[in-house]
Amino acid sequence: MKKIFALIPVFCLFSVLAFGQWVNDKGHSRVAFIVQHHGISEVDGFFKKYEATLTAAKDDLSDAVFEMTIETASLNTELEMRDNHLRSPDIFDVQKFPTITFKSTSFKKKKKNLYTMTGNLTIKGITKPLTLEVTMNGPVENPNKNAKNIQVGIKALGKIKRSEFTVGQNLTTAFVSDEIQLRITGEFNKALPKN
Repeated sequence: MKKIFALIPVFCLFSVLAFGQWVNDKGHSRVAFIVQHHGISEVDGFFKKYEATLTAAKDDLSDAVFEMTIETASLNTELEMRDNHLRSPDIFDVQKFPTITFKSTSFKKKKKNLYTMTGNLTIKGITKPLTLEVTMNGPVENPNKNAKNIQVGIKALGKIKRSEFTVGQNLTTAFVSDEIQLRITGEFNKALPKN
């Protein structure tokens, strides 16, 4: 009997790992940013390489925890000269700071499918709190009958100030705005239990 009780915590942990993990579908996801240029237009870009995880013990994902690691060198604004400058020590300094990380600390429902997510964002070794407004669609069953899995879609919007992370300290706001808009979209598939 003692052995059975001793195994209960292990079983609970296995249940969370097996049924609480959601896998990011990168083919239907994007980590994007938007800045204002010369005060008259917007330039947007995205990161090609990142890892994102979603973990939740509850079926409605009300206790969801999001984690993301982004490779800074994978940024793309579709202009090579600008991208090389963004990777340089002047801006992101990708050699010294190869990743950007985020981990949520709170995920609260506002109404219907709208949530407020807070967490810690680290850029260039500096960690600041970040609040994102999230629209979550699902969970729903994949309409593809061959897939037989459960999906959820998210859209997270937020803003940061690059100056708070020492990004482009020598770059005046007359050229590029201090405020950077974030737009993160993605699909996650519920991990199937291993046989």
